[in-house]
Amino acid sequence: MNTLVFGISLAALLSTTSLLIVLFRVSPLLAPTQAVFAFFLSVFMSVTTVCTLLFMGLWKYIPHHTWDTGKLTSISLRQGIFLGTATSILLLFHLLGLLTWWIGVMIYGVFVLVELALEH
Repeated sequence: MNTLVFGISLAALLSTTSLLIVLFRVSPLLAPTQAVFAFFLSVFMSVTTVCTLLFMGLWKYIPHHTWDTGKLTSISLRQGIFLGTATSILLLFHLLGLLTWWIGVMIYGVFVLVELALEH
């Protein structure tokens, strides 16, 4: 388990670093297709890995369920992927000029309802 947490922590560090590099060094005016794709990919990876670590810590220190380590990791990874996907869709809607506050609530609400529908 320590190597898995170390791997996820290393991925979180590298993806957050890549997000910062994309934000500070890549100009969307010079290479718009590569910059936008790199931005969305780095946002997705950063949100996914950081939220996976946060959910692992949350579910470990709030012993509401009697999950083993593998189940805890898989549920936290799924929740992190859902949150990363919802955040990427939210940013895409903002980029396209379609985002309002209730659409943002609905995007996150869909992923919360999908997570609630999945059986742990």
